Amino acid sequence: MRQGQAVGSILRGKFITFEGIDGAGKSTHIGFVADFLAARGKTVVSSREPGGTPLGEKLRELLLHEKMHLETEALLMFASRREHIAQVIEPGLVRGDWVLSDRFTDASFAYQSGGRGMDRGKMEALEAWVHPQLQPDLTLLFDVPLEVARERLDATRTLDKFEREQTEFFEKCRGEYLRRASQYPERFVVIDSTRAIPAIQSQLSQVLEKLL
Repeated sequence: MRQGQAVGSILRGKFITFEGIDGAGKSTHIGFVADFLAARGKTVVSSREPGGTPLGEKLRELLLHEKMHLETEALLMFASRREHIAQVIEPGLVRGDWVLSDRFTDASFAYQSGGRGMDRGKMEALEAWVHPQLQPDLTLLFDVPLEVARERLDATRTLDKFEREQTEFFEKCRGEYLRRASQYPERFVVIDSTRAIPAIQSQLSQVLEKLL
């Protein structure tokens, strides 16, 4: 079923994803988007990847803290995603909810393909297998220079294995994110996340009004 198709008398909901390298600031704005939509009468489901389900959260702990082969990492990411789609995303969309996810498949391309160097063709095959007909209605890519992202990370919590990676890794991740944004301009909006929060939220409001 395609996005926007009616289910009985209920219009299928919308799927919004939040992307960006660690330290880009995307998590700051998920709550704002949820409140913005709720104030306009939308039922909102907020989730995250990896995670979003009981099984997904267990996989998240492994993925963020355990060393493993690159392909094992990618496969576990998509295993968690398959469960997330089945248990959270698709049911929410069928109900007519607006589903917000902190990361989705673009993150796998950025981190496992861009950062880790996994063959892009294998990533595309996993994407086509796990969610052949599902893509976000809107992807908000929060973009910052590497030095800004690192400063923000250094000032926060204990870092996971991805956040502890070196600058070159994040440069590759950022490059892959921007490549994806260029490849799919119809769903990506790139947000300059170096700006003040009110300026970013003003842009988000304009983007969301168009989607509404």
